[in-house]
Amino acid sequence: MKRESNKPIERGERAARSGKGGGRPAGLVIVDKPAGFTSHDVVAKMRGMARTRRVGHAGTLDPMATGVLVLGIERATKLLGHLALTEKEYVGTIRLGQTTITDDAEGEITASKAAHGLAREDIDAGIARLSGAIMQVPSKVSAIKIDGKRSYSRVRDGEDVEIPARPVTVSSFVLHSAHETEAEDGTPVTDLLVSVECSSGTYIRALARDLGAGLGVGGHLTALRRTRVGPYKLDRARTLEQLQAAVDDTEGEGLPVMPLGEAAAAAFTRWDVAEAQARLLLNGARIAMPRFEGDGPVAAFGPEGRFLALVENQGGKAKSLAVFEV
Repeated sequence: MKRESNKPIERGERAARSGKGGGRPAGLVIVDKPAGFTSHDVVAKMRGMARTRRVGHAGTLDPMATGVLVLGIERATKLLGHLALTEKEYVGTIRLGQTTITDDAEGEITASKAAHGLAREDIDAGIARLSGAIMQVPSKVSAIKIDGKRSYSRVRDGEDVEIPARPVTVSSFVLHSAHETEAEDGTPVTDLLVSVECSSGTYIRALARDLGAGLGVGGHLTALRRTRVGPYKLDRARTLEQLQAAVDDTEGEGLPVMPLGEAAAAAFTRWDVAEAQARLLLNGARIAMPRFEGDGPVAAFGPEGRFLALVENQGGKAKSLAVFEV
C-alpha cells in the first residue's frame, strides 16, 4: 500500500495556523499514521508540534494500521466525539489459514489449517454474510471495557474474556483479489485483498477472524490502511515527517490546520442563520430550526460564514451540542 507523497498546502489551512488572535492553532489536522504508532503516540507528537496539550483524536487506529487519523487541536477537540461516529473506509489484507490471539498479525498464531483451493463462490458467500447490518463480537485484545477494565488487560492477565456482540453496519465489503501462498511456518494460506466501508465501532480484524472461521480455516488481518474518516480522505492527510517539516520551516507558516468552519461544513449539514438568530443561539436560546435530512448534528453558521455551533433538532427547536463562535 503506497504511502502518499508530499502535497501542497490546501487553501484555507494557512489562515488557521496561528489560531484566533494569533494564538495556538485551532482546527483539524489529518494525519497519515505510520505503522508501529498507537493513536496516543500520534497525539503526543502533535502536542509537541502544536505546543498545546489540547489535542485529541476521532477514532483510534491499531498500531499495525496506517492511514487517516483525524486530530483536533484546541477548540476543535469538541468536534471529535461527533466526527468519531461517521463512516470509515479501509483497504486491507486478510490471511486465510491461520488464527491469532489478536485477530491480526501482531498476535501469536493459535491455529493453522491449509487454506489452498478455496472456491471463490464460498469466499464471496462468506463476505456476503458479513455485509450489511450485522452483530459483531469485537476482538478480545481490544480497548473495549468489561466491568471497567480494558479487554486486552484481562486477556494479558490470563482471563477468558467474553465480549457481547454489538450491532455494526458493513455497507461495502469487496474482494479485489485472492492469492495462494505459504506462511513462514509452511502453512498453505490464501491472502485476500479487500476494501471495507463500515460504521464506527466495526473491527476489521474481527471481520477477518469471522470470515476465516466461517470458511473453516481460520483467518486474521495482516495489513490495514484507513483511507477515509467521514469526509476526510488520504488526499488531505500528511505524514508526521511532513507536518514536522512544516513546523520547523522558519520561512513557512507553521503547522497546517484545517479551520473549524471548513471542517464542520465538510462533515455536517450546514444551516445558515441571521445575526439575530446567531445571538440567540450563542446565548443558549432554543430557536426554531428547520428539518434537515438525516439524524446527525447540524453545523450552524452566522453571517460572514462564522461557525457558531453544532446543534440538533429537538421538537423543532435547535439544541446546542457544542458552541464554537468562530
